[in-house]
Amino acid sequence: MRSGRLLPVLLCLCLSCCSGGGGGGGGGSGTYASNTAASSAACGIVGNGTVTGPGAAANVLLVTVNGSECDPANSVDYPDKPCVSVKVCDPNNPLSCQTVNDILLDTGSFGLRIFYSALNVGGLVLTPETLTPGGPDLYECLTYGDNTSDWGYVALANVRLGGEQPVSVPIEVIDPPLGPTIPRSCTSPHTGPATGLVPAGYNGVLGVGPLVYDCGSVCVNRPVGQYYTCSSGTCSRTTAPLADQVQNPVASLPADNNGVIVELPGVPAAGLPSVDGFLVLGIGTQPNNTPSGVTVYGMDQNGEFPTSFSDASLTSVADTGTNGFAFPDPSLPTTPEGWFDPSSPVCLSATIMGASGAPSGPVAFQISNAQSLLASSNNVFSTLGAYGSFGFFDWGLPFFLGRTVYVGISGKGGSSLGTGPFLAY
Repeated sequence: MRSGRLLPVLLCLCLSCCSGGGGGGGGGSGTYASNTAASSAACGIVGNGTVTGPGAAANVLLVTVNGSECDPANSVDYPDKPCVSVKVCDPNNPLSCQTVNDILLDTGSFGLRIFYSALNVGGLVLTPETLTPGGPDLYECLTYGDNTSDWGYVALANVRLGGEQPVSVPIEVIDPPLGPTIPRSCTSPHTGPATGLVPAGYNGVLGVGPLVYDCGSVCVNRPVGQYYTCSSGTCSRTTAPLADQVQNPVASLPADNNGVIVELPGVPAAGLPSVDGFLVLGIGTQPNNTPSGVTVYGMDQNGEFPTSFSDASLTSVADTGTNGFAFPDPSLPTTPEGWFDPSSPVCLSATIMGASGAPSGPVAFQISNAQSLLASSNNVFSTLGAYGSFGFFDWGLPFFLGRTVYVGISGKGGSSLGTGPFLAY
């Protein structure tokens, strides 16, 4: 039986507000209780693994969940893994480029991060000098909800998403082979896609969530321990201006820059080996991304919104980078790895709300026995869940299966859905 690695990849918006499956915090209090229902359909489990899609266009990227865009060597025991490919070029030499696959699509984070070992195999070399020529190198320690971290330097790169024009943005090059000693404050760093003590399970992360910057004004105003200046092998905490922070590349696109749409097919309760879907850039900017018939749920300045579950108000996110529903429910048994493991399928319901408390809409979902799911030959599951942080509800990848989900970027308007940040489906 496969162990089924539990990899919640919700990134902390700042070190003081880290939250997500497996670590952190969040608001809310109350008791939790399960309920049951008779059928998968009643629990929102519909679909046969296919989706019509938006058609071929410059603003469309193929997303494969445990499919062709994922690297099999990095994907062992990694269920519900959404992968895309991204083209990265040297800003000083636009002809020096590399297309990197096995990039985790993450609506719960902001910015592009690629392992040095995956980025430099084709001869492309991005150094800190591309961002800070002649100055101290800028490094970043970005902590995840499971208390692991990405450590690497920040470099300027030309990033191309799908057929869009390349945009010049700072990215993080993770785990460089040479460089300063990792600060003790950066705990449990990932050490490479398929090597080291904490293998990440991917070549990189594409954060296309509802914010533009990965730290924003928090890191502009004080050195909170996310960004560091490093020289002579020693690193010190530093502030980071917005222009130097790792940032969501979608927000820099010429036109399709106000958000993204994730379209993934529905998956039956037993799961499927893999599915194909799409990431559409822009909302209401092209004929293929015009919204219709959806409800908009506003988010707060951190890209979060409330979820009501068993009479408790929980802070929550919509997060393709977490590979299951993650929420605290002590009534459900778990595996040693933290997966929910009820003896029979359990149907639950939670209510998503806008940041102001309205609108609100119930969401039915099912939690199945993780051991049975992971013992099968399938890799994509709509009923996989794990015990998460108290006060926090992570709507992970299973929430996106069978839905067309809109994620509006903060401060960006231009569509009938209004100005972000927001979630709509």
